[in-house]
Amino acid sequence: MPKHGKNYRKAMDGIDLTQRFSVEDAVAKALSTSHAKFDETVEVALRLGVDPKYSDQMVRGAVSLPHGLGKTVRVAVFCKGDKQAEAKAAGADFVGAEELVAQIKGGWLDFDAAVAAPDVMALVGQVGRVLGPRGLMPNAKTGTVTFDVAKAVQELKAGRVDFKVDKAGVLHAPLGKVSFGAEKILSNLKAFLDAVNRLKPSAAKGQYMLSMALTTTMGAGFKVDMALCKKFIEG
Repeated sequence: MPKHGKNYRKAMDGIDLTQRFSVEDAVAKALSTSHAKFDETVEVALRLGVDPKYSDQMVRGAVSLPHGLGKTVRVAVFCKGDKQAEAKAAGADFVGAEELVAQIKGGWLDFDAAVAAPDVMALVGQVGRVLGPRGLMPNAKTGTVTFDVAKAVQELKAGRVDFKVDKAGVLHAPLGKVSFGAEKILSNLKAFLDAVNRLKPSAAKGQYMLSMALTTTMGAGFKVDMALCKKFIEG
């Protein structure tokens, strides 16, 4: 059994982690038991009734959270010509083509998200094996391969979250900082769940959202009653 520190034990005193809560109560519990000395991130784990080994049941997408993530996102944009000026004007931190690829080949990865114009994707593909495993590879399905590089940069800077179901059928996503408070976290969560709902594969049968838990970076996971979650989504 893992041993927890005294601050964790104190925060969790009297709380039953086997209990299932309403979405609102789960968020409140996660926030109230936050005990780290830094501003923790609130996270959601959502298990779906899909089998990701089949391509027609893959769930992948992106959502712009209404209240952002509470952190600075460093964006690199791969593009040429006039698109470079557009990207810089939109707030991109790093802009280029061959020179950015060369830097990445040399071990540089000081950015959190990447956007690419379609006409340079062959170039970006040279570092796909580096970017892909780190979740940094631009992808048309998440809107990061586009000629509208300015819009993509603005969305990423504002707090867009890319998500992809893992091998176990689980989606993980950040929802903001503990300092946001319950109202903003709930608003971000609603936007995330709405986006996931819209991406339900036609090949997925039975219940789509199976289980959900909310936690903070250093906190415990609070399970959600999925019947009450449905009401939250529809409300």
